[in-house]
Amino acid sequence: MQRDPFDWIDAHHERLAAAGLVRTLRPRPAESSLADLAGNDYLGLTRHPEVTAAAAQAARHWGAGATGSRLVTGSTELHARLEEELAAFCGFEAALVLSSGYAANLAAVTALAGPAADETLLVCDEANHASLIDGARLARARKAVVPHADPEAVRKALAAHGGRAIAVTDSVFSVDGDAAPLPALAAACREHGAALLVDDAHGLGVLGDGGRGAVAAAGLAGAPGIVATVTLSKSLGSQGGAVLGPARVIAHLVSTARTFIFDTGLAPAAAGAALASLAVLRREPERARRVREVAAELHRRLTAAGLQAVRPDAAVVSVRAPSPEAAVRWAADCRAAGLAVGCFRPPSVPDGVSRLRLTARADLSDRQVAAAAATIARTAPRA
Repeated sequence: MQRDPFDWIDAHHERLAAAGLVRTLRPRPAESSLADLAGNDYLGLTRHPEVTAAAAQAARHWGAGATGSRLVTGSTELHARLEEELAAFCGFEAALVLSSGYAANLAAVTALAGPAADETLLVCDEANHASLIDGARLARARKAVVPHADPEAVRKALAAHGGRAIAVTDSVFSVDGDAAPLPALAAACREHGAALLVDDAHGLGVLGDGGRGAVAAAGLAGAPGIVATVTLSKSLGSQGGAVLGPARVIAHLVSTARTFIFDTGLAPAAAGAALASLAVLRREPERARRVREVAAELHRRLTAAGLQAVRPDAAVVSVRAPSPEAAVRWAADCRAAGLAVGCFRPPSVPDGVSRLRLTARADLSDRQVAAAAATIARTAPRA
């Protein structure tokens, strides 16, 4: 009898289930009565009438899909305008739009490692997002994984190498919502002639003047040796990603980044939506301040209730759970009570500690914030 080549999956699934680590898909309805602290719509723009109208207009005018890679038929005037607007808003010389933030990180890390990648050192924060980790793996460069948010460790790794190097970090870390010490990291890079690559996915729209991002807030936007990536799927309420940096860096990515060259371009509707969101944010910069206020208030209320919550530097509020199973039950109890929250478990958490992950939104009222915090506290696991 021929053996099924996928029999191993059943045993692996049983081990995941025993550890409380099985993931399942839950399609969400178009309309829901749940209060949402799970999604990444930080500024409340994904359903903004100007944003959805721009997406619809772009689809009608340019078609539903990009029709090909950006280098063949997938670049439209919308893509070019979006790149110009993103670069200007964030304070960089140029930008390159890709199909996702994940693809943008893979493109930046692999292309900037260079043609002689084995001579390049990537100094990576141990809490970096999976897309940065995967980019470092694909780059085939030398790697030094350093303790979380430790500029001195970065400095020592760069000094020991002495050659071409790139320090790679999130600006705001997606699990606990804490911010990287960007000025100190940039100083360490300058001392050793290294570049600094910053994933600003959770900073854009939340930090900096009018939501221009953590890199801008640190005074590093457009500085020599600084490259940033952003996503269009969080604060801008759309989909896609971009790399921001010097024009010669962007030109290099166009010619060498595989996730740009060989991937279908971003759909015109997503580009149109992101452009409209940028326009709203320029007109209403107070949205960035409001989302930070909501995050701070959630943290205040949760810690007052005796929960172990990490003080947020941006929009993410992390609340520790005693185990993966407890985190899953806690999230389910919140949902049953009318509140959607994120549930992070290994391997999504670098420290192995499970937690609820809450995302603040600028369009939440004070009453909604208070109700959400009360629900989380009421359903918390009891020791």
